[in-house]
Amino acid sequence: MRVLGIETSCDETGIAIYDSDEGLLAHALHSQIGLHLEYGGVVPELASRDHVRKTVPLIQQVLQESDLQRSDIDGVAYTAGPGLIGALLVGASIGRSLAWTWGVPAVSVHHMEGHLLAPMLEDDVPEFPFIALLVSGGHTMLVQVDGVGRYTVLGDTVDDASGEAFDKTAKLLGLGYPGGPAIAQLAEQGNPTRFRFPRPMTNRPGLDFSFSGLKTFAVNTLADNGDDQQTKADIARAFEEAVVETMAIKCRRVLEQTGLTRLVLAGGVSANQRLRQRLTVLANERGVQLYYPRPEFCTDNGAMIAYAGCLRLEAGQTEPLAIQARARWSLEMLTPA
Repeated sequence: MRVLGIETSCDETGIAIYDSDEGLLAHALHSQIGLHLEYGGVVPELASRDHVRKTVPLIQQVLQESDLQRSDIDGVAYTAGPGLIGALLVGASIGRSLAWTWGVPAVSVHHMEGHLLAPMLEDDVPEFPFIALLVSGGHTMLVQVDGVGRYTVLGDTVDDASGEAFDKTAKLLGLGYPGGPAIAQLAEQGNPTRFRFPRPMTNRPGLDFSFSGLKTFAVNTLADNGDDQQTKADIARAFEEAVVETMAIKCRRVLEQTGLTRLVLAGGVSANQRLRQRLTVLANERGVQLYYPRPEFCTDNGAMIAYAGCLRLEAGQTEPLAIQARARWSLEMLTPA
């Protein structure tokens, strides 16, 4: 089965074609970073308009790159949530309309399920069950994955997700957008011993996360120590290490509680090298296998949507003609495939 995947949940337009026999045939991605840079964050209306401009041309591009015609497509998958509702409706409208026009089934895909399954696009594929740490702009959660559509959220954010905290702290430090790469780059110049930020919610039981306090701690640290470049670099280093260590502590805790021996790291923040290094150390200490997708499949992309959609289409799931999108959508509401 050949599936066209469409991802438009936020500020990246991702299109891909996945073949159940041959794997990923082609994928293309358009980032809106330049569009939102001057605002220091995503402007929903601008994001939606840019998806309108880019989605169809990118679909034409991946069809050409994979040497396929419209008649070669067996199904269409599109992200239906969670995300920015206007951006989601662009992809859902185009995807559902194309499927109807081409006479093939359509299926909606949960954005975070796409991230969960992104490591399956690699050669070394994790077997079920496993624990997934999903870290992105809008989500930081620990999920027990017993199969496709069989998800139990064990820990979630009570306020800012890690990606949001990176973006807000980067803006505070006068850095660019998105904040994660900007802080990681500046942190390389930072003194690791000058400041120590708290590790939120690690001194109490549970697996939930809270990162909003780290932003406040960064504000106060900057006010007390000046805003010279070295101080900013030292704050960036302390902030990044606090986020990474907090997630490592929670991962150790969930692995101990569940006894599972496979850990998946996915989502935009999973591209952070310090996080990967810290979880690699944890995995080696506990004899756990660690999996994560290549950097281009950590951020929002069409490949993960095409793959997840292919699994659900093969399981017989399809969408009615009504076009639906959800700004909020719990992973635990999904049906098994």
